[in-house]
Amino acid sequence: MPLALAQFVASYAASNMNVAISSIATDLDTSVTGIQTTITLFTLTMAALMIPGSKLTDIWGRKFCFQVGLVVYGAGALLASLAQGLPLLILGYSLLEGVGSALLIPPIYILITTLFHDTTARARYFGVVSGAAGIGAAAGPLIGGLVTSLLSWRASFLLQVLIVVAIIWLGRGIADPPLPAQRPAFDWPGAVLSALGLFFVVFGVLQSGEYGWGTATKDYAIGGTVVIPQGGLSPVWLYLGLGVVVLAVFVGYAWTRERSGRTPLVSVTLFANLTSNLGLLTQTLQWLVLQGAFFVISVFLQQVRGFSAIETGLVLVPATIGLLLSSAAAPRMARRHRERRLIRFGFFVTTLGLGLLLLLGGTRPSVWSYIPGLFLTGIGVGIMLTASVNLVQSVWPERVQGDISGVSRSVSNLGSSLGVAIAGSLVAGAVPGGGQYFAAIVIVGGFAIIGWFAALLLPWKEQRTAPQQV
Repeated sequence: MPLALAQFVASYAASNMNVAISSIATDLDTSVTGIQTTITLFTLTMAALMIPGSKLTDIWGRKFCFQVGLVVYGAGALLASLAQGLPLLILGYSLLEGVGSALLIPPIYILITTLFHDTTARARYFGVVSGAAGIGAAAGPLIGGLVTSLLSWRASFLLQVLIVVAIIWLGRGIADPPLPAQRPAFDWPGAVLSALGLFFVVFGVLQSGEYGWGTATKDYAIGGTVVIPQGGLSPVWLYLGLGVVVLAVFVGYAWTRERSGRTPLVSVTLFANLTSNLGLLTQTLQWLVLQGAFFVISVFLQQVRGFSAIETGLVLVPATIGLLLSSAAAPRMARRHRERRLIRFGFFVTTLGLGLLLLLGGTRPSVWSYIPGLFLTGIGVGIMLTASVNLVQSVWPERVQGDISGVSRSVSNLGSSLGVAIAGSLVAGAVPGGGQYFAAIVIVGGFAIIGWFAALLLPWKEQRTAPQQV
């Protein structure tokens, strides 16, 4: 229960803000773009620090990291509830809640993997936790909409504080398998390089909303100096290239460190397994599609259609119902079908749901036109969330669960960050015609199709890695 609740509140924090964008922007006298950036920075902080946070579980212990993460997260939620401007909201929500999530989420999946050796039992509990993640993301808009409409957006953060306190109390009796006597040293240079690389990638995507994807729509200046003039190559590619270079340096550094007998932040051999790599790719795309679609719909309903927070949350209820149903059926489906088939079918159903959103609603969707598409999208995402996590975690031996859990959670949050950033860049200038909304859903659907193709490439016989190979 405490592990599932912790995953729920972290996922809820990422999605409930979507329905309160207008309220927060008005209350803090800022722009929708500013709130979008705050949401993206939250998931980006998690993505950038998830691998270092996971590595700390091998040094400090899983339960201790879980508890410290909860305390940091709760402090951030409390600060965010008191924010009178964007800077304090970013400090509390984007940074402290993000850091807290990076510390508390990896132990959830490591503890399940180490405590339950039977694959059926492990799949069942992964289903509970992954279902909690999906439900938190899907129900976040509804719960956040209710709280924001009846009380205020600040009350939503206070609700998170109360849940965190309850989790700390419930988690007192969590068993933590003993750590080895010789614990690894923390790789600080690797942590900095990995975090910077991921930051530049997502920050680059964020620039597309203001400067465009191809050529810069206006001068790009740093410190008053024009770096890229209007009409030049968009700064998006400058930061994306910088991020790729930094990540390449990180991989080279980790390989060199490992070859010299020192423990890297994450072993490069974790990326030598085809099944694991494709599973990580599907995880990234699942969260990109889910968060991207929710962000597009939330912004469109509030900025174009003038919906309130509660009305926006109610529109998204079909997706929540779909996720609840498919998550509840996850253990049964795991017993009857291979992960590859579930992931592939999940992406197919999700793509079908997004297609229905466009087919029934067009550029001027009605409330009723959302129901079939969102329901199928929720069903599809719920089917594949558990399967992807179980596939990736089960490929690796117990002694590297800290590393693979960090990588797994990092790519999932990177997907969430990219989903909000890409979708946000397309709907930043939303107009009553709805063209940006239509285009954004098409792009999100395109990523779902890519996920389906990636699932097709998963080997029928899982490529499992023996302990001595890592």
